Amino acid sequence: MPLGARPGRPWPSPRLRELKETVRTLLGLDEDTAVVIRELACTEPGCPPLETVVAVLPMDGEARRWTLHRPAEQITEDDLRAALLDTRTKEPVNDRPRTP
Repeated sequence: MPLGARPGRPWPSPRLRELKETVRTLLGLDEDTAVVIRELACTEPGCPPLETVVAVLPMDGEARRWTLHRPAEQITEDDLRAALLDTRTKEPVNDRPRTP
């Protein structure tokens, strides 16, 4: 079983693949830009049990991340459009090593 897979669910989820393609289309991304979508357990008080994190990792340029506070199965194209195109929801990703 692949790392991160949950028993009883196909890996990768067809829904996650659909969402990834929708993100790629909405943002006009090229094939060199990685799109990663993961469902994560949310441990914050008042948070739903699962949240969906979308990360866009271009070869050149700034990585971006968005968190949608619902499982992937409940996310619509309109939800993605609203999150991705609203610059206030974008979370910078600073885990890339800096080059001197």
